[in-house]
Amino acid sequence: MVANPGGGSTDAGGGPVRHIPVLLDEVLAALAPAPGKLILDGTFGAGGYSSAILAAGAEVIALDRDPTAITAGQAMVAAHGGRLRLVHSQFSHLADHAPQGGLDGVVLDIGVSSMQIDEAERGFSFQKNGPLDMRMSAEGVSAADVVNRAKVADLIRIFHFLGEESQAPRIAHAIEKRREEKPFETTRDLAGLIELVTPRKMKDKIHPATRVFQALRVFVNDELGELAQALFAAETVLKPGGRLVVVTFHSLEDRIVKKFFSDRAGKASGSRHLPVAHERAATFAAIGKPMVSASEAEAEVNPRARSAKLRAGLRTDAAAEAADMSLFGFPNLASLGKLGG
Repeated sequence: MVANPGGGSTDAGGGPVRHIPVLLDEVLAALAPAPGKLILDGTFGAGGYSSAILAAGAEVIALDRDPTAITAGQAMVAAHGGRLRLVHSQFSHLADHAPQGGLDGVVLDIGVSSMQIDEAERGFSFQKNGPLDMRMSAEGVSAADVVNRAKVADLIRIFHFLGEESQAPRIAHAIEKRREEKPFETTRDLAGLIELVTPRKMKDKIHPATRVFQALRVFVNDELGELAQALFAAETVLKPGGRLVVVTFHSLEDRIVKKFFSDRAGKASGSRHLPVAHERAATFAAIGKPMVSASEAEAEVNPRARSAKLRAGLRTDAAAEAADMSLFGFPNLASLGKLGG
């Protein structure tokens, strides 16, 4: 996976990068794959994590929502004699693909694949002109649908919350004015307008369109909702002693994972001035440091690792808690279902 633009890396917005699994040694240390263990890789991509887990002797169930990744991974499936099962699925549905006996580990690498960035026709990169698409699953509502159909107020909220774009109102109003004359069709259509509305300053380290492209991609693919649902699902299918390892690339994702593990660490409810009302059993215990980031050496070799953060938890024998999305405080954004063609 590739760093998201909002995390400070410019790779996700532009040129091709060689696929190198991010924080691989740290992921393996937290995941502890070994013969006899069954690990679910929820974000197969180019198979970097899955390959290393298989090399450690474990069996792997790997998921990917991108049909091109499933096709490309068939040679890897054939090479491992039944030890790798590759499934076309969103990782929020990982519980549907876990065996009744549970899993020994789940690993999630959140972001967009370097393979997707490199394909201009997928529309993820503003430095590669192509259709304004950004759909990881190649189906459903596209980025063009959002840009051409969403209300200005909704565009402002999407750009501000999901892209942390301070110029969201100015960009959204410029989009509204331009789409009345001609709908947006390509990545350069949108990037060009953003460059005109918010010109790049000498001190800027990223392209003016970076945050808007991030916001659209996250929105189109419901990436934050997918991550939250995947965390809840992992809690239900991990065995006691099973390990959940998550690598994120920008602050929005990291906050979700941090909130989840903090909430699942077990705590008493009620005011500190009153008797404890309810003691909650921890469903996850911390593994190592609360957060691990890439070393300077890795960031030098692999720039997209610069914004990566790893958090991991060890499943206890406590019963899984309810999947309550209010835990994450997501704002109400436009409905994807109402924006399609």
